[in-house]
Amino acid sequence: MINIVGNRLWFFIVAGILLVVGIASLSIFGLKTGIDFASGSLLTVKFEQTVKPEDVEKELPGFGFTGTAELDAHGNIVIRTIELTSQEKATLKDDLTTKFGTLTELGFENVDPIVAKQTARAAVIATTVASIGILLYIAFAFRKMPKPFNFGVSAVAGLLLDVIVVLGVFSILGKVANWEIDLALVTGILTVIGYAVNDTIVVFDRIRENQKRYPGVDFGLVVNNSLMDVMTRELATGVGVLFVLIALLLFVGPTIKNLVVVLMVGIYFGTFTSVFVAAPLLVVWEKRDWGSLFSRKQTPNKTAEVRG
Repeated sequence: MINIVGNRLWFFIVAGILLVVGIASLSIFGLKTGIDFASGSLLTVKFEQTVKPEDVEKELPGFGFTGTAELDAHGNIVIRTIELTSQEKATLKDDLTTKFGTLTELGFENVDPIVAKQTARAAVIATTVASIGILLYIAFAFRKMPKPFNFGVSAVAGLLLDVIVVLGVFSILGKVANWEIDLALVTGILTVIGYAVNDTIVVFDRIRENQKRYPGVDFGLVVNNSLMDVMTRELATGVGVLFVLIALLLFVGPTIKNLVVVLMVGIYFGTFTSVFVAAPLLVVWEKRDWGSLFSRKQTPNKTAEVRG
């Protein structure tokens, strides 16, 4: 049997390193905001001849504009740039026509700074409210346990770690691959929070059941056996979700790449935090012991199998 609880310090170190990397990345690189969070314009066009989005993006500075270009799900080119006036939009379309041939405008959208700030504020508020709600809900759900608040704090600690790691990944992608964040990122983070909460509650619920079933057994052993009980379910669910995300990426395309990457990183790291961080944190609360780098054997009367 894998001694997850006995080796908890190793997992805490891994989580701590990822946390530091995420915070450092956000501090150094920040997040490259897209049109949903920064004022700008979104112009969708279709060319009569085949044109690659990277070619369009390469020409934008020469036209006097900064921005990015990518394909949408229908093969049209979506240009994200600074906020354009009607005259500037006409100039950009003329320059594109001269360079790449006849085009058809399929859509145009401006996002002003006020709307962008409101969107960013709403995203932060949504995440904060979700975390507080989860803390209170889990504390209430496990109110009959000796220390119910510890369950809520451990769950929220894991969730915040998930969010920071996801944002850190997007900070790095923004620096090395010019990826912008948009509302899909917020949607993905809230989805990840919901998924991770479900994972954590499943683990905590099994701990509660085993502790009631085997009173007097060492709490660390109860937690470790509970983790072993749910490990197969966690792996099976993770593989199933992976297939769905790959299908979305293949058949829907780049328009949801942010959402898919958020889910991939968040869900799998969320499973890690639920099993290897949140649950062992309960043992730390109980024993006031962070563990050691080398797990120690427990006395025989404390290590008997609790599953009978």
